[in-house]
Amino acid sequence: MAKDKTIFTCTECGGASPRWLGKCPACGAWNTLVESVAESTAPGKNRLSAPQYAGLAQAQAVTPLAAIEAAEVARTPSGIGELDRVLGGGVVEGGVVLIGGDPGIGKSTLLLQALDALQRQGLPTLYVTGEESGAQVALRSRRLGLEGSQVNVLAEIQLEKILATIEATQPAVAVIDSIQTIYSDQLTSAPGSVAQVRECAAHLTRAAKATGIAIVLVGHVTKEGALAGPRVLEHMVDTVLYFEGDTHSQFRLVRAIKNRFGAVNEIGVFAMTEKGLKGVSNPSAIFLSQHSEPVPGSCVMVTLEGTRPLLVEIQALVDSGGPSPRRLSVGLDRDRLAMLLAVLHRHAGVACMDQDVFVNAVGGVRISEPAADLAVMLSITSSLRGKPLPRGFIAFGEVGLAGEVRPAPRGQERLKEAAKLGFSVAVVPKANAPKKPIEGLAIHAVERVEEAMNVVRGLA
Repeated sequence: MAKDKTIFTCTECGGASPRWLGKCPACGAWNTLVESVAESTAPGKNRLSAPQYAGLAQAQAVTPLAAIEAAEVARTPSGIGELDRVLGGGVVEGGVVLIGGDPGIGKSTLLLQALDALQRQGLPTLYVTGEESGAQVALRSRRLGLEGSQVNVLAEIQLEKILATIEATQPAVAVIDSIQTIYSDQLTSAPGSVAQVRECAAHLTRAAKATGIAIVLVGHVTKEGALAGPRVLEHMVDTVLYFEGDTHSQFRLVRAIKNRFGAVNEIGVFAMTEKGLKGVSNPSAIFLSQHSEPVPGSCVMVTLEGTRPLLVEIQALVDSGGPSPRRLSVGLDRDRLAMLLAVLHRHAGVACMDQDVFVNAVGGVRISEPAADLAVMLSITSSLRGKPLPRGFIAFGEVGLAGEVRPAPRGQERLKEAAKLGFSVAVVPKANAPKKPIEGLAIHAVERVEEAMNVVRGLA
């Protein structure tokens, strides 16, 4: 019996190589080639001749962009406000959503709750489970308190049967949990392989666009936290959501990485309870510590996550170090911390060369925008001198290498959010100073780092 021909496929880009190489010849990634059986070229297995790969519409003449009729996409609220916020307002007809996250973080729980809420609005729904039996899904629904739920459940992993069921039942929303367990008879490779994941996702995406059914794909993640499988999976779908958070913590963040129908980098905040995931209406309260008295090394800033301003507490601890002092940051860029310490020394006269510096963004949130610079520098100075910042104090602004304080985008919204939550003193870049005073908030506009330090000394 002839031995099956094998090829080596890259898990990052899907490129193929006839032999194993340490480096993928297509994308240059290291140690990503995995062995798989080459697909048969028999007529029955020819993917190009399969009817499901036919085009969605007949060939059309070239049309000017202005002559094409375009209407706003119709959205259906899922009944879970925080999920709707991340999706851009609700579930889009014919949209394909890919949601990934660590095992046990709450992906299946959230989607089951969303399907139940949609079903109670009178919409037909379908939950396809490839990792659990129908009885296990039913047990989870009982634990979540979803009594009398009419969500249709299908325990199946063969793609052709799933597509036939979707075509027969015509649900408004279908969830595939998970895409790594689905396989197609058109391919001979095992479920979860690069070829199977890519082809099954392509079939499901095509079905969604052809029928107008919204499809949600659950994806596994690697140990680094990225979605498993080829990156082409993220390009095929309309929306990519990531579940973030520690499984030991009560709170979860759902972040939109890509969204063709809404704002990117939008986040939804959930709390895990006995009855499932509940939306958090005031997420700023999570990221602010409750101190009876102001403590040294703590400064509150206003960051933007999508369209939502969030108040986050930045904490710093400066302690005497040895001959090689440590620089450690959690939730902030470590290289940027080293740069800010150099700016502090050069332009504000605050030296930390022989000190250990630890900086933390409270609540497990990750801040990638440079508007946190000023708050980080003020918290470091406060910890070094042992003097707390005033009660009700906030600061934000980007700091340049020349010591200038640059404006942050949408500064007015940040200040209004701080005033709404009771903060009374703000140090902000001069370009972000409002033209009209904000009630209850004393604003100090600065142009340079040394000005900000002088303002804080005067307030203390």
